[in-house]
Amino acid sequence: MAHVRVLNHYLHSKFLVLGAVEFCLLMLAVVAGVELRNMWGAADEVNVILESPKLQMISFAVVLSVCSLAMGVYTSIYIEGLTGMALRTVVSYFFLGTASLTILYYLFPVMYLGRGVLAFAITFSLIFVLVVRVLFYKVVDLAQLTRRVVIFGAGNTAANIMERIQASKDESGFQLYGCMACGQGEVVVDSSLLVNEPEDWMAFVKQHNISEIVVAPDERRRSEGGQIPIDALLDCKLRGVRVTDPVEFIERELLRLEISMLRPGWALFSDGFVYSQARDILKKLFDLTVASLILLLTWPFMLITAIAVKLESDGPILYSQTRVGLNGKEFSIYKFRSMAQDAEKDGKAVWATKNDARVTKVGAFIRNTRLDELPQLYNVFTGDMSFVGPRPERPQFVEELKEQIPFYDARHKVKPGLMGWAQLKYPYGASVDDARNKLKYDLYYVKNHSFFMDVLIVIQTVEVVLLGKGVH
Repeated sequence: MAHVRVLNHYLHSKFLVLGAVEFCLLMLAVVAGVELRNMWGAADEVNVILESPKLQMISFAVVLSVCSLAMGVYTSIYIEGLTGMALRTVVSYFFLGTASLTILYYLFPVMYLGRGVLAFAITFSLIFVLVVRVLFYKVVDLAQLTRRVVIFGAGNTAANIMERIQASKDESGFQLYGCMACGQGEVVVDSSLLVNEPEDWMAFVKQHNISEIVVAPDERRRSEGGQIPIDALLDCKLRGVRVTDPVEFIERELLRLEISMLRPGWALFSDGFVYSQARDILKKLFDLTVASLILLLTWPFMLITAIAVKLESDGPILYSQTRVGLNGKEFSIYKFRSMAQDAEKDGKAVWATKNDARVTKVGAFIRNTRLDELPQLYNVFTGDMSFVGPRPERPQFVEELKEQIPFYDARHKVKPGLMGWAQLKYPYGASVDDARNKLKYDLYYVKNHSFFMDVLIVIQTVEVVLLGKGVH
């Protein structure tokens, strides 16, 4: 009852109080930055800020607060502890926050703080906020802040939910109170999870502090002819208890869409899949900016890679393949060659595997470090690809997968990308089953993609490549 949805994150009301305190501290950090900059004799920079201090303080605090929410800083404590929360805060302020503020100041110069004040303000913000968060987490019992969930259903659907939640390596920010058998249907879940359906639902959710009810019966009508307790569930919903279906619950908790639970037409009536011209423009600017920056930083590595590929084996340095892009349009993708020249002698498309014998020694290195993907910056500049999106597949595989996997073609409703959500969340795959599992994450991206999500994917991909943290 005490949880509120903010930017797709469900936060306890106590986190909102913490957020309000932090918002004030962020504005205070600007004041501290101005004072320190003034002490260092930068009067001109300070005078410009003093012309509209409230606007600049508020805009600074809003941007960093949104970045914290986008990075999942408040809920990360459940999964990663204080260390993970601190690292996410650093990333959200120094990387995502700085990038967002730079764009804001470019679009609205009146809000500009100045480089010196901005550096001090972000540093003070980090210190102030980390101290407050550590105190908050030391004082408040985290167990009281987690959502308590009950599943209305104990059959195959409920067991399906439990299996997927338990198979996930991530810890979720909720506690499962139990599963309710409805009607005379078969009970599949473990008996230790069973709870009786209450006569008074409102008293039940209040007594057990239930925050969410997942409605997951195998049949919409009970076997003895009764209905799902719509009135009781509606009363709960009107009093702040979240009532969800299995698809929405799994989407939120596992950050993917469970294909086996989707119905025809689901995309038309679900949240998400919304067109935004502003988002498209921002994404295009993001693509060109990041691609240009990476090209500037990596051209020496690209040159070395080209020489290494040529020296190791005969054949071209680059190779191209036809891939399927936006709305099924085919285009040529470019990579540094990482396999032997005759990798597909008969011309038949073959799945690439993790330890593929066709890969050369140089090829293995550039594939592990993603250096082989750098020529695809050209595809980003030409507009065939975005920097972030589902990875494009070959036409032969697409035709095969469309026949075997429902909703597979939906991944082509956005531009393919150099890096994607599925690549972060699922290990290397080389089969139809792997493609089906990756599609769950691709569909989540297509449904929910945003500028902030793209930035997070870039940051996490860099973390995986540079720090070797593997799949998240």
